[in-house]
Amino acid sequence: MNILGRSATALLAVLMLSAGAMAQDRLVVVNKAANTVSLVNAETLEEGAVIATQPNPHEVHVSPDGRFAYVSDYGGSYGDSLTVIDLETDSAVATWSLGEYRGPHGIWTSNDGGHVWVTAERSNRVVEFDTATGEISRSWDTGRPGSHQLAVAPDNSALYVANIAGNSVTVIDLASDEVRTIESGNGPEAIDVSPDGSELWVGMRQDDEIRVYSTEDMREITRIASGGEFPIRLKFTPDGARVYVSNAASGSVAVIDAASRQAVGEVGVGAVPVGILMQPDGRRVFVANTQDDFVTIIDADSLSVTGRVVAGDEPDGLAWAPELGR
Repeated sequence: MNILGRSATALLAVLMLSAGAMAQDRLVVVNKAANTVSLVNAETLEEGAVIATQPNPHEVHVSPDGRFAYVSDYGGSYGDSLTVIDLETDSAVATWSLGEYRGPHGIWTSNDGGHVWVTAERSNRVVEFDTATGEISRSWDTGRPGSHQLAVAPDNSALYVANIAGNSVTVIDLASDEVRTIESGNGPEAIDVSPDGSELWVGMRQDDEIRVYSTEDMREITRIASGGEFPIRLKFTPDGARVYVSNAASGSVAVIDAASRQAVGEVGVGAVPVGILMQPDGRRVFVANTQDDFVTIIDADSLSVTGRVVAGDEPDGLAWAPELGR
């Protein structure tokens, strides 16, 4: 075989390995009206295992090693549990109780996999679980109603909580346990931290705007139009260059340049877009259209819709599960 032939063969092998690796990555889709979670092949977009949860699940976060998915069983704000899914066996292996706290919603796993943080909306709390025991290790009172959505500093130094009914954002220092509340606009829900940890972006769903805060002192930096009506989720791209905003009442996703604060595009996706998931390499963006029962796929380069994932009834929370052992 000549050099050109060997090069082509080597390139083909690399592409096949890459495709094989992607084929083992999966989307975790929470179907809140079906009380299930769907595991979807990230390459073929085919639904695989469907796993039952407790009533009305809303959000999900996957452990850093890809082994477990933790699901908040919201229960119409009266739920009191998390469902733990083993992604090696594709089965629910535990149900963790929140005890006296109700309405688990926003959820996140620590970088070392040792803790899970979840809001308890009806109890105005944030609860920390020890993943080794499944027991509550700490909790914090936000002091404001509607503690719904959660974002976490990239270095796990702080938790940020959007208090919808309380028109505020709570900041929890994980080293000192200090709890601080910042007044915001009306109906804060969408919330995310920039990948470098310097900025917190919060969507005010009743004001149709985004407020940007410095995480150093929680000073408000600026306000930006959300690019639609009822901003309900927002997510930074992995490189921090852009922010995607799902505007639920507009049926669209706005794309904002993070540095200039200017809108660079809008993508129509369908009825009531809610959950947003960034593919780790930044090539694709997944948006859960809750009232259309599918997940829209957006190509990040062209800002065009390239496909849909059909899962269960009312998809909402989304997560990426990498191939185990990779």
